Amino acid sequence: MVRDHGFHPVRIKRIVQETADTRTYVLDAPFPYRAGQFLTVRACGALRSYSMSSSPETDDELMTTVKRVPGGLVSNWMHEHLAPGDVIETTAPAGVFCLRETDEPLVAYCGGSGITPVLSLAKTALATTSRRVRVLSANRDAGSIIFGSALTELAERHPDRFEIRHHLDDQGGFIRDCQVREFAGTDLDADFYLCGPAPFMDLAEHALLARGVDAGRIFSERFTPAADEAPSGPGNGGAAEKDGTVSIVLAGKRRSVPRHSGETLLESARRAGLMPPFSCESGNCGTCIAQVTEGEAKMRVNNALDDDEVTEGWVLTCQGEPVTPDITVVYED
Repeated sequence: MVRDHGFHPVRIKRIVQETADTRTYVLDAPFPYRAGQFLTVRACGALRSYSMSSSPETDDELMTTVKRVPGGLVSNWMHEHLAPGDVIETTAPAGVFCLRETDEPLVAYCGGSGITPVLSLAKTALATTSRRVRVLSANRDAGSIIFGSALTELAERHPDRFEIRHHLDDQGGFIRDCQVREFAGTDLDADFYLCGPAPFMDLAEHALLARGVDAGRIFSERFTPAADEAPSGPGNGGAAEKDGTVSIVLAGKRRSVPRHSGETLLESARRAGLMPPFSCESGNCGTCIAQVTEGEAKMRVNNALDDDEVTEGWVLTCQGEPVTPDITVVYED
């Protein structure tokens, strides 16, 4: 087993107010982690994933940064109710939005709180490699810039290797594809990291591909499902039955339902009347992970599991579709 998928009590050591709606939680958590990873918080009967803004190579403490989302169940609860000394439940860090072993430049495009994992990546790359790091950070206005002083400090400490460019919507409108291409410049062999709202990331990705960047050099971190990936939920109907059975084991309960065409394992579990864990539903966070013990499944998207975990039978149930008539999937207790 490669990863610890359980939840652990974690004490909050300090809380740092980054902007009016963004806070960094300094955690008393002895977890090993890689720059760019996230942890998942369980609160208010829900699960939410938040990236680390700290770097394991430059920071002695683990920090995760949370932006308050209008109507957001967990982010609002964290902002309104948590104080130093409180204990929350989190998973160990996970995720594959990490640095590759390369000397090529790192170019990042961030929207709003998407700067969080990129700050972690930038600090690590500057501390442990000779790579150049360039970041384009788009925000609503000057008051909404997260980590402004930390980014300025990095630029002053590494003037020949780090560039930060701020784009403010209230001054220049939303960022355009020509600005994405211009910032990429001649660094077409760089590794490109994208994190932010889905429209921002889609625009950046399409602009980079049009500029001639290889798709294999573009890495995205998404924590919200795309519109066409919205959960169907139990009882949605409309899917044709296929030969075979999907069996789900969760918290000691085993339920089986007929296999439906195009249905994910997560959707099958819901249709069986179970309440399986999930968060992003886009193949990025790993919250919905379970192990295939019989049969086989294929994932539409996998941005959370490494090759060893896939070999051991672990699957993102929000992305996994059965490819054998019968399949059994077991969630960890």
